[in-house]
Amino acid sequence: MTAQTAPSGEPTTSLGARLRSLLPAERWGALGFPGRWVGGAAMVLGPVLMLAGALLRARVHFFYPDQLAAVQERPVLMSTAYGLFAAGNVLLWPAVVTLASRIGERRPGWALWGGVLAVFGLFARAFHAGVDHLAFQVVHAEGADAATAIVSSGYGAFHVFSVLNLAILAGWTVLAVGAWRAGVLRPWRAVALGLAAALPLGVLKGTTPLSVVALVGLCAALVPLGLSLLRSRPRPRPATALRWIAVTALVVGALTLLGQAG
Repeated sequence: MTAQTAPSGEPTTSLGARLRSLLPAERWGALGFPGRWVGGAAMVLGPVLMLAGALLRARVHFFYPDQLAAVQERPVLMSTAYGLFAAGNVLLWPAVVTLASRIGERRPGWALWGGVLAVFGLFARAFHAGVDHLAFQVVHAEGADAATAIVSSGYGAFHVFSVLNLAILAGWTVLAVGAWRAGVLRPWRAVALGLAAALPLGVLKGTTPLSVVALVGLCAALVPLGLSLLRSRPRPRPATALRWIAVTALVVGALTLLGQAG
């Protein structure tokens, strides 16, 4: 029940109905979960954040001893670079799911395999980011030489996420072919999406010219598609959009504080 009668005789509205009025959520429609707003925003932010992170560390040599030495010399720069890259990688999962939903309207097989492989590949990169973070903390505590020795002793060791290394590469290729065959992306943008498969994978990997090409391709493929989703109608009123942005910022801030508290 959403409405009751107050003692004055005027109808009152339940808290849930008021919240739905202040922060209305659009029905998912054909795109399904996570919806066009989350999916569109992720398509814009994810690739851009990854490219920004890659460019910040571009002057540091690719291999991990140089990466760890740079952490000791320029900790803020390297932490920011790796943080932006990791954040962009996490934001790509709603983007991939939304893209797969679009592809699935006409090419469900390509959508299924491309979406599953690409998302699993993102999980593998998130695992690599966790290892990167731990190595950074060893640098801060024991120095770059000690961190390099520790990483060297375990580099290439098997982990369950090693199974997903091929998924990192294959997912983008399958998605690109599916997006082209489904008419979601024009041929040149589908090729740009497929370039993401060339992004180096693994622990403490720096930036190479191929990394920049792959991430620029990812931006060229996903950012325009994300913007088109965000611009499509119906659009929320400006006041509603501002309320959603404010609430999202508050939630992210609260989650950050709680996460730091352990």
